[in-house]
Amino acid sequence: MSIPLSLSGKVALITGGSRGIGAATVRLFTAAGAKVVFTYHKARSQAEALAKNCGESNCRPLAANLTSADSAQSVVTAAAKIFGRLDILVANHGVWPAEDVAIERMPDEQWRSTLSINLDAVFGLVKHTVAQMKSQPRTGAAAGHIVLISSTSGQRGEAFHCDYSASKGALISMVKGLSTELASAGIYVNSVAPGWVDTDMSRAALDDPKSGEEIRRTIPIGRVGKPEEIAGPVLFLCTEYATFITGEIFNVNGGAVLTG
Repeated sequence: MSIPLSLSGKVALITGGSRGIGAATVRLFTAAGAKVVFTYHKARSQAEALAKNCGESNCRPLAANLTSADSAQSVVTAAAKIFGRLDILVANHGVWPAEDVAIERMPDEQWRSTLSINLDAVFGLVKHTVAQMKSQPRTGAAAGHIVLISSTSGQRGEAFHCDYSASKGALISMVKGLSTELASAGIYVNSVAPGWVDTDMSRAALDDPKSGEEIRRTIPIGRVGKPEEIAGPVLFLCTEYATFITGEIFNVNGGAVLTG
C-alpha cells in the first residue's frame, strides 16, 4: 500500500526557486501534482531550464528582486494571476553574507540589506499571500499553507553573522505569532530550519579545508544536508498529513541544533 504525499489541485509560490533548496522544492512539488510559480533573480537560464524540466504547463518562472515588503506585492499578484489562485507559499529566498564580520565592523548597509531581503520581503509575501488566500474559495480542509525557511542560525545564533541570525530568528517569531493569528482562517504557518546544506550559497565555506572540517564536526550525523532533504519536509508540511501541525519549527540539520 502506497500513501502518496499529493499536492494535486494546489497552486504554490516558491521564492528563490532557481537553485539549491528552492529548485529541489520546485521539482518535488510539481512531481506531487502542484502547479508552481517560482521566483528567481539573476539565474534566468537555470530558471527556464528548471521550468522546462518540470513541465511548463505546470511550472512557471517569475523574475523578481525581493528586497523589500513593497517588492513582494507584485510577485504575489503575478503568481496568483498565472494559475488563478494561491494555496501555498514557501518563502525560501534569502542571503547569507559569507564573510565573517565582527559586530563593531559590520556596515550599516549590510545589516539593512540582509534584513530587507530575509525579513522585510518575507513580511510582504506573507501579508499579500494571506489576503489572497482569504479572498478565494477553499479547495480542501485548509485555506492555505505557509512555510518560511529559517535556519539553525536563527535558533542558536552564529558568531560574526548577527545580521543573518537576527533575520532568521525573526522568521521563527513570525511563525509563532502568525500560526495562532491565522488558525481560525484555516491557514497553517510553519517553518523548516535547515542547518548546513550543500548549495551555491554555502559551497565556499564547505569547500574550504579549515571551515569545512569545523562545520562537519558540529553535525552529529557527520555530513551536510542535500537540498532534497530539506524539500521533503517542506512538502510534508503542505499536505493533508500535516493538518494538525501549525506554529512548528521543523529542524532539518542532522542534529546540529542539539550541539549548539
